[in-house]
Amino acid sequence: MNARPRGFTLIELLVVIAIIAILAAILFPVFAQAKEAAKKTACLSNARQIAMANRMYLSDHDDVYPIFYAYNSQPPAGAAGHKGVEVLLAGYVKEPRAFLSPLDAGGPYTSQDVPGANTYWKAYGSSYRFTQCMFTIVAGESSSNNTLYAFNRAVVDSSVEFPSETRIMRLEMFPFFAKDKDPGCARYGYDCDPPYNYYRQWGKTGGSMIFADGSARHVSSSARFDDARVNPEGRRSGEADPSSWSGTWYGTCD
Repeated sequence: MNARPRGFTLIELLVVIAIIAILAAILFPVFAQAKEAAKKTACLSNARQIAMANRMYLSDHDDVYPIFYAYNSQPPAGAAGHKGVEVLLAGYVKEPRAFLSPLDAGGPYTSQDVPGANTYWKAYGSSYRFTQCMFTIVAGESSSNNTLYAFNRAVVDSSVEFPSETRIMRLEMFPFFAKDKDPGCARYGYDCDPPYNYYRQWGKTGGSMIFADGSARHVSSSARFDDARVNPEGRRSGEADPSSWSGTWYGTCD
């Protein structure tokens, strides 16, 4: 007589499940790291596109930096009449979505400011923040958070003392903006108590930074972030400025 097929015993089934669970525990973090690494690479690629777009804009506009606009939600990004630096640079990028970082996960405030916007790109047109001191201000035209500026300031490329060290744009969120690394929200002003909470973690290793010379680099430490220069004269982000809310040039220019 043929022997009856033998099924799995309960012990054998539990052993198989345990092996699968162990493999999953080993592989899932690896997959997550690989996914973030891919996003980081794509983000840096976008940043390099934007850096070159800015250089091309300068060559077409007598080396004068674009007019500064930031966080304008009336109207929001994509709507007729929206104003942003990314709008001025749009004709110089190969990919229309270059200003969208794959790391962009929005923030606590974006969906309040622009209902339905789950990314900074959807709300304001860019996942990358523009360094205010490095762009041209036109009174009655330049605006931030829908508020017009009342002074004029032209930023010319030849006036930038340290082009390779001066950041003109950077990814909106860095992991060291979190409350456990910035107690009291005093240094970077992101992970604050409501209603002034703007922080959400986008990536675990840092973010892209765009420099005046057309280069872009991934920055993973607060020391390198603070060491970057933020105005044409070459003030460093972490350098003391008593007139700033943060006590540094970061608060003045970023």
